[in-house]
Amino acid sequence: MKLTHKPTPTTLPRTALLAVLAPERSRPALPRGVELPPAALRTFKGEFREIRLADATRGSAARVLLVGLGPRKAVDAERVRRAAAIAVQKAENIGAASLAILVADDVAKLGGGAEDVGCAASEGALMGAYRYDLGKSKPKPRKLKSACTMARGAAFARGARRGRVLGEANCFARDLQNQAGNQITPRALAAAAQGLARRSARITCRALDEAAMKKLGMGLLLGVSAGSREPARLIHLKYRPKGRSKGRVALVGKGLTFDAGGISLKPSARMDEMRYDMSGGAAVLGAFHALASIDVPFEVHGIVPSSENLPDGGATKPGDVHRALDGTTVEVANTDAEGRLILADALAYAVKKVAPDTIIDLATLTGAVVVGLGHEVTGLFATTTKLRDALTRAGEAVGERVWPLPLLDEHLENLKSGPADLRNICTPEMGGGSIAGASFLSHFVGGVEWCHLDIAGTAWGQKNRDYVGGTGGTGVGARLLIRTLLDRA
Repeated sequence: MKLTHKPTPTTLPRTALLAVLAPERSRPALPRGVELPPAALRTFKGEFREIRLADATRGSAARVLLVGLGPRKAVDAERVRRAAAIAVQKAENIGAASLAILVADDVAKLGGGAEDVGCAASEGALMGAYRYDLGKSKPKPRKLKSACTMARGAAFARGARRGRVLGEANCFARDLQNQAGNQITPRALAAAAQGLARRSARITCRALDEAAMKKLGMGLLLGVSAGSREPARLIHLKYRPKGRSKGRVALVGKGLTFDAGGISLKPSARMDEMRYDMSGGAAVLGAFHALASIDVPFEVHGIVPSSENLPDGGATKPGDVHRALDGTTVEVANTDAEGRLILADALAYAVKKVAPDTIIDLATLTGAVVVGLGHEVTGLFATTTKLRDALTRAGEAVGERVWPLPLLDEHLENLKSGPADLRNICTPEMGGGSIAGASFLSHFVGGVEWCHLDIAGTAWGQKNRDYVGGTGGTGVGARLLIRTLLDRA
């Protein structure tokens, strides 16, 4: 579906479907010349997610869809995002080839202002139209070919342009997530990253092979990969801003393209979902998909350690000791706690090779965070209140909520109790598995400002929110990262 934006015209161009977003107790603002049966307007109350489809009795829209936003005081960017998604899905369902989404002036002023509303409308339209069909031999043709947001003002137009880029980035990340483990391998993920570098002269990409990683001393990442016939890759993307850089930020994403648990084998039930274990890497690549079209005044590095975690004769055994890039020795007490191992080498690599001002990592790290926060909220572990608050605000703005969790010295001390410098899991009596995972990672960032986002719950399995959720990956993180960078600017 092609998405564009146009200023609200004096006369509506011909369209198969016109969607009008309207709050409660407000007569929907129809364009001049478009008329509906009186009963359609009379019975529409504007409740949140309420829809009323009617044939137009006059004007250039064949049919009109009224979409409710709920009470005016409750209207925010998230409700606009969902309403736009509902509109595109209804258009597809009724076979409309074209759709215009009209946002009246009074609606554009709600929910954070015209720019945020414009961004949300475009995001919702693109993300709501998402359908994964890369695995189909004969994908079902899309009926909705084009959609257009319509509103007045330069601020809404700016937001709509940004929303289109962010919506595309989310869909790109979801396409990576949803592919099977034999389709997205470490080498295939590296190829996707190299494709991003070809989209923009400001983005470069290196993909380090196992020989290069061995030379660097990345024993943790290579130890995880030892049981797989698929060679590991360390992806390093770099974005240069148009103007002078105001700082250096590293985005690190776990890229475990399939996780069987290694020798500490997972149960077979739902093991197919372990293709999503590269969702942190997908988020970082999604962010770089957006950076090809959006300028931020920072040098941004994207680092994705990518491997498979499988059992064979060469696989790491429980109790084995490996050495990290920074020299730390680690006892692998459980081979299914592998994400923190590959991330540890990637974080140490970022500190040594990039020397960033800030590091943000994303990983489907622990089942414990799902127990604690469910599938709707990402766990956040930050070393500074400034970074914690920035990510919290960005999460609220894009509809990807985060919740701060503590980093405790007690867990890090417990990890030091084995025969090596660190164990990769705490002893059973400690509990707090998500805190233990984050504490392990904190050892490898030194004094750099850092935040770990545990997206094990939010990467898939979310409740359907019209534009995201239900079955498949959510693309969580890509929009959150870009919003954080834009706010930081």
